[in-house]
Amino acid sequence: MNIIQAGILGLVQGLTEFLPVSSSGHLVLTQSFIPDFSQPGVLFDAYLHFGTLLAVLVFYFKRILKLDFNYIKVLVLASIPAVIVGFLLKDYIDVIFQNTKLVGIALLFSGIMNIKTDTHKETTDTITTKKGFFVGLFQAFAILPGISRSGSTIFAGTLTGIKKEKAAEFSFLLSVPAVLGANVLEILKSGGGAIFSTNYIVGIICSFIAGIVCIKLLLNILSNSKLKYFGYYCIVVGLLAILLI
Repeated sequence: MNIIQAGILGLVQGLTEFLPVSSSGHLVLTQSFIPDFSQPGVLFDAYLHFGTLLAVLVFYFKRILKLDFNYIKVLVLASIPAVIVGFLLKDYIDVIFQNTKLVGIALLFSGIMNIKTDTHKETTDTITTKKGFFVGLFQAFAILPGISRSGSTIFAGTLTGIKKEKAAEFSFLLSVPAVLGANVLEILKSGGGAIFSTNYIVGIICSFIAGIVCIKLLLNILSNSKLKYFGYYCIVVGLLAILLI
């Protein structure tokens, strides 16, 4: 992998982490086109996710400072399912992330969820413990590459009546403990020394910048109920992955 390829993968991560099309799925598919691409486990992917995690922290910095105890409690409880599933699948993650057919099938599910999200009735800004935990179950499901984390959690939130913009905010904030925990474990498992590699630094910077842009873009898309177009996109890419890759 050279510096240009690292930058491209960083952009792919940043562009697809918050848009409901599955960043992990797109990374798997993009990496399959890079000759002799390799990484220790999914270490490079972990660093790219760290870049988009920084994007969330920067974009929602003022909101994070104002979080009350109850909201933090809901975020913690909603994070539990992903922790459990991540622990149960930890020995299979590397294999799962190499299966392009599985990514294709998962993208089909992401597409269906995106299309259905536009049809949900939104009635409240309040995220109760029960609703938050329900969203957390879908985040756990999104450990599979091809299942969009943002798409599935926003789908779950709006399914319970939460307004789209509020569901998106909760989805992004919910990603912080889940992504941070998973990435720290992967970095520790792999030694973590690659952070000093120019390729890794470029990848992180590109994913951070693209992530900031896409948070703003998704919030605008949600307000106009146009998530279905990403649903169609996921279905097309999923079918291509299944049939051609």
